[in-house]
Amino acid sequence: MSAVSWRAWRLAFVVAVCAVSATRAETINVGIDEARIMHLPQGAATIVIGNPLIADASLQSGGILVITGKGFGSTNLIALDHGGGVILDRDVEVQSARSTDLVVVYRGDKRQSYSCAPECAPRITLGDDNGAFGGALAQSAQRLGAAGVK
Repeated sequence: MSAVSWRAWRLAFVVAVCAVSATRAETINVGIDEARIMHLPQGAATIVIGNPLIADASLQSGGILVITGKGFGSTNLIALDHGGGVILDRDVEVQSARSTDLVVVYRGDKRQSYSCAPECAPRITLGDDNGAFGGALAQSAQRLGAAGVK
């Protein structure tokens, strides 16, 4: 391989690596049970989420993407154009909610979360004790059923 072709190949490789790095430059941080809105590059047609138990994404008109945190952890988000080409590849980190009204009570190895704004009431939060979580979830479902919400 001549010196000129070697330099051209090396330059093309560096440009390709920089392009891939630029599309993964940012991590999208979203709280659990929260949504984040972002604008996608022109031509986005398909959205892929690596682990739908961690995050969900919904493509709206005008290239608007709504990302919702479903479970703690990290996954990735890929946006494809109409031809299947990758136009965006980002990491998604789902973290605990940064709520000022959240109070967590530990009783031995059992945890229960409360929303205290201004009075405290049980809050359905991943990671809580099964009894507390299931009880609050059952009450919430019963309440929605009584209101006629399906």
